[in-house]
Amino acid sequence: MENHEHIFDDSLANLVGSWSGPAIGLMDLDAFFASVEQLDHPEWRGKPVIVGGSPQERGVVSTASYEARPFGVRSAMPSAQAQRLCPQAIWTHGHFDRYREVSSQVMAILASETPFVDQVSIDEAFFDITPGRFANESPIAIAARIQRRVRELGVTCSIGLGCNKTVAKIASERDKPRGLTVVPPGTERAFLAPLPVRTMSGIGSAAEAALARAHIRTIGQLAQADHAILTKVFGVNAEMMRDRALGRERSEVTSIDAVDDVKSVSNERTFAHDLTDRADVDAALALLGESVGRRLRKRGLAGRTVTVKLKFSYGSGRTIQRKLPHPTDDENLFVPAARELIDSIWFDGMHIRLLGIGMSDFADEAAVQTDLFCEVDERGAAHSDKRDLSVAVDKVREKFGAGAVGFGRAARFDRDVVRQDKA
Repeated sequence: MENHEHIFDDSLANLVGSWSGPAIGLMDLDAFFASVEQLDHPEWRGKPVIVGGSPQERGVVSTASYEARPFGVRSAMPSAQAQRLCPQAIWTHGHFDRYREVSSQVMAILASETPFVDQVSIDEAFFDITPGRFANESPIAIAARIQRRVRELGVTCSIGLGCNKTVAKIASERDKPRGLTVVPPGTERAFLAPLPVRTMSGIGSAAEAALARAHIRTIGQLAQADHAILTKVFGVNAEMMRDRALGRERSEVTSIDAVDDVKSVSNERTFAHDLTDRADVDAALALLGESVGRRLRKRGLAGRTVTVKLKFSYGSGRTIQRKLPHPTDDENLFVPAARELIDSIWFDGMHIRLLGIGMSDFADEAAVQTDLFCEVDERGAAHSDKRDLSVAVDKVREKFGAGAVGFGRAARFDRDVVRQDKA
């Protein structure tokens, strides 16, 4: 299986040997879970493989191999529908300990090429190979070598290479699987301009529809749009989105040490109007927990300690935490625990100005115990029967933007909060 190398604007191909400026790559493992299953089961290679929940138990597809995709099978699709589309597929619930093992091997390859790596999920990572920052070798040569070394592990990846994270991410999706798409310095704007606005992260269905009403359908049109229109759609992020569309985003990739040293994942919000009744507090906790759960799953983490943080309108605050019976990445389990913590430090009528929820204690447990009230997967992580829905929502938002799907509880907060995510 050969790599597909593509340099955007072939007329500039002779310039890439002397790369000038930032060189940011995005490595995306191809159909990762299914690829690992095919690696470990040679008899499955070349056949449609689906990793996901059981079709008989209203499961959801997590990953489909490239052999299954021509039949219309996609991530986040109900398993029953996938089975109808591809009845000959091989099904597996997945082996997350094995996926994390292979992911660690891949991330070790990146770390050996550059100390500047941002792992954003179990199968995806940004890396900085700017000439002079760590090495003077051609960024294209480094990216090609990373692909070759990953392939030697028995799985494959696609890489996008450009001047910032937005360009790298879009380029990585240009030619899958096994693609290497390079956007040389100075060609970012031309690369982005003809693409649909939905291609850019941060633009979901609602924003796409609002932009379409203003006759803005491509990233190039977004880059030239009137400031008032962008402000109406994106609020305070209007100019940030314009900079992305122009290819002018400035991206920072942290040291690999910072990635390995994630101690907690949390989300907190300061409310313009104090929360005083239980319904609002519960809705806010659910909304915050949804974000934390999504980011835990994206990083392949499961935490065992849930923390709740409160600040009252008169300035004081409280932080309280509890250790759960099992590590989890499922907000349907840790949010109820957070509600119980709230009961011990708050009562109706108290004015909450800031509310936060976090998960920590990611160390692997030596022993996995069963539980009568929840399922425990191969990682030792607990999950509820609602986790498949959360994973499906994750997939939709990853593909179409954070605003593509949501729950009614978000409506009461979206206009008057300041959010702070932490990891």
